[in-house]
Amino acid sequence: MSNHDLPRRNFLKLSLAAAAVPVAAQRVAPRPAAQPKPPPEADKLTTYQVGPQIWIRWANHLLTSYRAHRSQKYPYMYPVAGPLSGLSLTTETSLPYPHHRSLLFACDHVNSGDYWQGDLPAGQILSDGPKLGKCTPESAEILDTCQWQKPDGPVVMKDQRKITITVASPRLRFIDWEIEWTAVENAVITKTNHSLFAIRAAVDLTPLSGGTLINAEGQSGEKATFGQPSAWCGYYGKRQNIPGDVVEGIAILDHPRNPWAPTPWFTRDYGFISPTVFNFIEKPWELPAGKSVTLRYRVVLHAGDSKDAGLSDIYKTWAAA
Repeated sequence: MSNHDLPRRNFLKLSLAAAAVPVAAQRVAPRPAAQPKPPPEADKLTTYQVGPQIWIRWANHLLTSYRAHRSQKYPYMYPVAGPLSGLSLTTETSLPYPHHRSLLFACDHVNSGDYWQGDLPAGQILSDGPKLGKCTPESAEILDTCQWQKPDGPVVMKDQRKITITVASPRLRFIDWEIEWTAVENAVITKTNHSLFAIRAAVDLTPLSGGTLINAEGQSGEKATFGQPSAWCGYYGKRQNIPGDVVEGIAILDHPRNPWAPTPWFTRDYGFISPTVFNFIEKPWELPAGKSVTLRYRVVLHAGDSKDAGLSDIYKTWAAA
């Protein structure tokens, strides 16, 4: 008999001892509890809010989030998910110029205040507290009123914004911004490239990483698009670090009834675009106290390149409506 064989007598003793142990005591671990299933409506568009932050989901995956914490420089939206990859089409912050926040509305040089970058004492855009408006299984409204002021200082300007997120198809999403921008006191804005509605695109969509920057006229790249009036401008490119050849893009559409349309664009190959007149003005722009301007923009989140997405047709339909 080898050293590893048990004598028959010892083997029988061990077997009888094991049989005497209650079955419950022999269990190593309880079975895991059944996981709750998402509710039936989770396969469409759903919303979730905690204080100053609102999450928008599609098919139980995060589509975007509106962030309006009063500790921030300004409210902004991040992530902004691509319809195929689920990866954000914008970057929350990235070098160079890490003060850019994904998708934003802000401005520098407003009555000598800076509501775009820098420390908070230079100026903040403070949300009164966002609220959800009309919501359907395919769309949701976010409503917010924001005060433009320095800490403990007077309110210089205010804006009322309605943001509508729509899932138009499996390959297409819209984020529509309508902003009523009002001067509380006489407002003066001097020349600045840090101004108005803007996006900071994800790095893999930009020309510096093999992506494409293009406008409605088919002009491509920073040199060709910078300062050019155009109905829309955007980026598209192959998404990195995921399998397959997934191409997605993001574009801003500038409404033809906006005050400066067709607006010249501030564009950068590293991923920043903004339809803004303020970088190109020769004298200060003034808005008397109590007066308002209305600004409308559509952000298109699309699969494929700008032609695949049909951006020109999307713009025509949106502008006509």
